Amino acid sequence: MNEQQRMGALEAMLFAHGEPVELARLADAMHAEPIQTQVLLEKLQRQYDERDGGLVLLNFDDRWQMATRPYYGEIVKRILDARRNAPLSPAALEVLAVIAYNQPVSRSFIEQVRGVDSSSTVAKLLDKGLIEEAGRLDLPGKPVAFRVTDTFLRVFGLGSLADLPPLHDETAPQAEEPGPDEAPQGEQLEMRT
Repeated sequence: MNEQQRMGALEAMLFAHGEPVELARLADAMHAEPIQTQVLLEKLQRQYDERDGGLVLLNFDDRWQMATRPYYGEIVKRILDARRNAPLSPAALEVLAVIAYNQPVSRSFIEQVRGVDSSSTVAKLLDKGLIEEAGRLDLPGKPVAFRVTDTFLRVFGLGSLADLPPLHDETAPQAEEPGPDEAPQGEQLEMRT
């Protein structure tokens, strides 16, 4: 195969697969070295970007995926299953945050952090493909563990979990302890007469 045919084969595999595919798996299917496959994928990605069409190639660390260009997201949503594209509730966002920052986690861990039953929210997130089972934890009862998926990364525009914002502002100065006659920062003492 010439270079154009190899790029066409990569394009066809990514289109047919739909989900992110590991570079090594693509290279193996092409009977090529991973570095050669990487170069072809980057060239194909540049072609998509230059064309500015409806599709893009996304790179998640060592995985590649063909996806809709974000600009066309709203029009594409019109033809997809409305249930899968429904906005996420605050409860769903909370559960996603707990899982993303602490994965793999059990349902009981999620419920302990949130303080409420999260069974239905976890089930909905599984149905939407934003989380998945990640085996069983080595705890009593061997509870099922959950982790976020590549779909979660794509939906939230992340290349990896390292792109998540920090939980706490690490650049903020540490608050000093108040003296015995001072009110803690951020709190106002109300004088009643």
